[in-house]
Amino acid sequence: MSNNTPEQNFAALNLTLPPAPTPMGVYKPCLIDGKYLYVSGHGPLRDDKTLIVGRVGQDLDAEAGKQAARQVGLAILATVKSHLGSLDKVRRVIKTLGMVGCTPDFEKHPYVINGCSELFAQVWGTDNGVGVRSAVGMGSLPGNIPVEIEVIFELH
Repeated sequence: MSNNTPEQNFAALNLTLPPAPTPMGVYKPCLIDGKYLYVSGHGPLRDDKTLIVGRVGQDLDAEAGKQAARQVGLAILATVKSHLGSLDKVRRVIKTLGMVGCTPDFEKHPYVINGCSELFAQVWGTDNGVGVRSAVGMGSLPGNIPVEIEVIFELH
């Protein structure tokens, strides 16, 4: 990985951030406690403010689920950037919880959540962009989204 900043790394990916999502319930999108930024569960929000929907293993295959998880990662980055002003204020990823809305027989949860984790590794590098993680299956997720992810970041 180069010595680029997270913002430079993101720009090099030629990706766009969706608009930072607004809460769909009684919660804050993110909260700073000391040197940690806790980010609430996010869904796969597209640039046009629509959500990717469907159940992995039924409506989406593992690859489409992985792409949905990448889109969740972009929505999380949008929230981080809108609240902190820059991705450069994040030192590293501490913990990721990835939830996959899927059929009972689906078993590739880690593969799906890699869509988000690989994005973070590209932005913050393999040392700082990869933290501890859980990837689990859920019988349903809000609005029939295929992936919901929450993250804890360490700030500079």
